[in-house]
Amino acid sequence: MSKSTLRILPAVLALAFASAGLSAVAQTTTTTTTEPTVTERAKETGKEAVDATERGAKKAWSATKNTTERAVDATERGTKKAYNATKNTSKKAYNATKKGATKAVDATENAGHAAADGMRSAGNKIGEKIPGTAQNEAVKKQ
Repeated sequence: MSKSTLRILPAVLALAFASAGLSAVAQTTTTTTTEPTVTERAKETGKEAVDATERGAKKAWSATKNTTERAVDATERGTKKAYNATKNTSKKAYNATKKGATKAVDATENAGHAAADGMRSAGNKIGEKIPGTAQNEAVKKQ
């Protein structure tokens, strides 16, 4: 054999053995892709449904909670405004009534004093004409 054949022969033999080994490995290892059974698919679908229901329930709870909080806040604000408006209106009504009552008392007193003064002056004029009264004597002295 020639030198070049001796060099090529081990490479060819190595390549032959390697391809035979790969072929054997390829024949022995078969990939089995098994379809999931109906039970497994049902379990998986059920689990997905439970998860979706839980997510939906959490969203609904959050929405209800947020809406309730907003309603409570709005009610509190409305109640506070109504209370303040009632308080202010009550104060104004009280002050107006107090002021009106004071004016009525003053007017009544003034009217009473004027009536009393009028009656006294009428009495004095009548007394001036009646002999023996102090008013009559006072007129005579003048």
